[in-house]
Amino acid sequence: MSLRGIVPPDPETGVSQVRFAVIFTPRQNRKRYPAGCVEIFPDRQAAIQAADPAGKRHAARVVGPSKSSEGQFIYYLLDWLQ
Repeated sequence: MSLRGIVPPDPETGVSQVRFAVIFTPRQNRKRYPAGCVEIFPDRQAAIQAADPAGKRHAARVVGPSKSSEGQFIYYLLDWLQ
């Protein structure tokens, strides 16, 4: 897994870690998403089942949450799930 350009997970706190999620977004061309657009799921299958591409809800693997320089909590996209 490449974490280039991403704040790496903190192994001591477990706050920012790899997670499965559904991201609400009209376009899938960004590398980071605000926490308000990200819904976390317990596993890959649950995220895939909750996805609704027609409703702009896409399953993904993300790292986060991290605090951005603007003070918002964000998730970094690792990859989209099929």
